[in-house]
Amino acid sequence: MLEPNFKQYKPYFELLDQLFEIERKLENIEESNSISRNLNKMKDIFETNLFSSSTSSDIGLTYHNPIGESYNETRLDLEASIAGNSTENLIIKEVIKPIVRLKNGGSTLIARKGVVVVESEN
Repeated sequence: MLEPNFKQYKPYFELLDQLFEIERKLENIEESNSISRNLNKMKDIFETNLFSSSTSSDIGLTYHNPIGESYNETRLDLEASIAGNSTENLIIKEVIKPIVRLKNGGSTLIARKGVVVVESEN
């Protein structure tokens, strides 16, 4: 779900989703160093250079992969589907879309909630 103030960034979110997918696929490739280097350069552009201007250079977009993290309904940065019957001790098992944050100086805002599948750890 896009946060209302960030709808104009939708094309950037789609690019970040593609970077996220490439990063996930690289985990299964043995010699991925050169590809990882290019991927890291692209992520750096989003984090530091994409919105830089002469007045503000610390504005950028980052994404976070919450795989393996605990989940409860108080998390504001995720939309979750629960797999299975139990709602106790939920763990994020699959990330469909990563959490996208707008970094501005030392603070960050949730620009787009992540979409995940959670399942009981039991």
